[in-house]
Amino acid sequence: MKINSILIANRGEIAIRIARTAKSMGIKTYMFMSHHEPNALHLDHADEVIDVSDNSFINVYTNIDKLIETALHYKIDAIHPGYGFLSENPFLPRECERNNIIFIGPSSKAINQMGNKGMARDMAVKNKIPVLQGSKGVITTLEEAEITAKDIGYPIILKAVAGGGGKGMRVVRKKTELPLMFKLATNEAKSLFDNDSMLIEKYVENPRHVEFQVLADKHGNIIHLYERECSIQRKHQKLLEEAPSAALTEELRQKIGADAVKICKATNYYSAGTVEFLLDDELNHYFMEMNTRVQVEHPVTEEITGVDIIEQQIRVAQGEELSLKQDDIQINGWAIELRVNAEDVQAGFAPSTGLIEQMDIPNKKYLRCDSGYQTGKVVVSSFDSLVAKLIITGKTRNEAIKNARTVLNSTTIKGVKTTLPFFKQVMQTPSFIKGNYTTSFIDKDLEQSYFQEDNEIIAAAALAMEAYLKEQAKINSGELDNKQVSAWAMSKKIKG
Repeated sequence: MKINSILIANRGEIAIRIARTAKSMGIKTYMFMSHHEPNALHLDHADEVIDVSDNSFINVYTNIDKLIETALHYKIDAIHPGYGFLSENPFLPRECERNNIIFIGPSSKAINQMGNKGMARDMAVKNKIPVLQGSKGVITTLEEAEITAKDIGYPIILKAVAGGGGKGMRVVRKKTELPLMFKLATNEAKSLFDNDSMLIEKYVENPRHVEFQVLADKHGNIIHLYERECSIQRKHQKLLEEAPSAALTEELRQKIGADAVKICKATNYYSAGTVEFLLDDELNHYFMEMNTRVQVEHPVTEEITGVDIIEQQIRVAQGEELSLKQDDIQINGWAIELRVNAEDVQAGFAPSTGLIEQMDIPNKKYLRCDSGYQTGKVVVSSFDSLVAKLIITGKTRNEAIKNARTVLNSTTIKGVKTTLPFFKQVMQTPSFIKGNYTTSFIDKDLEQSYFQEDNEIIAAAALAMEAYLKEQAKINSGELDNKQVSAWAMSKKIKG
C-alpha cells in the first residue's frame, strides 16, 4: 500500500526531518500542536496542524489511543514515531496493525524481542555473536544480584531489561556498593519503564562504543550502512558521534557489520535499526543492544553514505524491496555530529530553559544543521534539551575536525546556556584529535568541561592575582587581626 499521508508522532528537529523527506516523496504530513509548545518551529513544516493544546493533561506523544483515534479521524495512512516517546513501544505497532494503519518502523514482535535486553542477549548468544559474561536470566532481587556478581567478578554493570537512553544503569566496582546501586537502578527503571528487572554483565573499563546502522525490508533483504563512533558520553548519554570510527580496521568493520546483519536476520527484522557494540582495549567486540528506531545520530551515516534513512523507512513500510545492495554502500569522507543541548556545562550540564534571544548558525557547504529552534523560540522543560544537531563533514577526519572548529567559532546562541563551550574544548583535546578515546573521555581526558579563550584565561588569572595581593596586604597590615583568618594565612603571618 502506498503511503499518501503520515502522522508524525513527535516534535522538534526529528519532526522537521521526517517532514522534509515526506514532502520530497509527495506525502502529506500531520503534526500536533500541544500546550507545551504552541508556537513550535516544527509546526511550520506540517501540511496540517492538529490542535490538542486545550487538553493540558495529555502528552499526546505518549498516548497510543489518541494517536490511533487521530489517524482514523483524519484518514491518515501511517504513523512515524521518530525517536524517543513511543518509538520502541511494541503496543503502538500492534494497535496500528489492528486498525489498518501503517507503522513506519519494525514489527511489534521485533521491538519486543530486541527492546528487551535479556531477550536480545539470548538471541545474540544463540547466533554466536560475542557477548560479555553476564547473568543467565533477569535479576529481580538483591540476593540474586549478589550471587551473580560474585560469580562474574567485579566490576559489573546493572542494566535495566527494558531500559534505554542510558537510564536504569549503574556501574558497581565492589561488593559494598551493590546494595545502593541496585536500589538506585531498580527504582529508576521502575519509574521510567514500569519494569525493575535487571541484567548483570561484566563491566569493561574504558571501552569504545560503536554502532552499526542497518536497513532491512519485508522480503528478507538486509544491509548495513557501516558504523558510528559514540564513545563521547556523559552518564551513558551520547554527546558527539562520528562516522566512520577511527578505531576500526577494514577487517574488523566487515566482521562486526556481518554480526549486525546476522542478528537482524535471526529476528526477521525490517525497517531501520541500530545494533550497538562495545570494543575492549584489544578491539574485541561484544554485542550490547539493538535500537529498533531511527537514531538521533543518523545524519552522520547519511552524510558518508548518501542514503536517506527516513526515505528507506517509508519505502520499507509500504512494502517495497530495498533498492540498495551491500556492495552499493561505500564510505565517502567523514562526518561529526555535535548535539547542542540547552545545558550549562559549567554547572555540571544543568538544564537551561527560556527564550532563545539569538541563534546564528553559519552557512557552510560542509555543515548540515538539524534544529527545532530559531531566534525567538522557547526551550521548555517539558521535553529533551536538544536545541540543534551540527553535522560537519570533511574528506578526512582531520578536515572534519578543522571544519567543526570553524563552525563552533561562528555559531552564536544567546538566551539559554548550551554545550557549545564543551565541544570547543573537545576539539582541542589531544586524545580526540588523534581518534584515541573511550567512554571515559570526559572523566579522564578533558582538563575542564568547557572552553576558555586565551584572553579569558589571562583575565581570570589577573583577577585571581589581584585578589591574592589585596588579601596579603590586609594580612601584613594587621587589618585582619580580629577577624577569622584561614590556618594557612595565620601561619604565614606568624612566620612573618
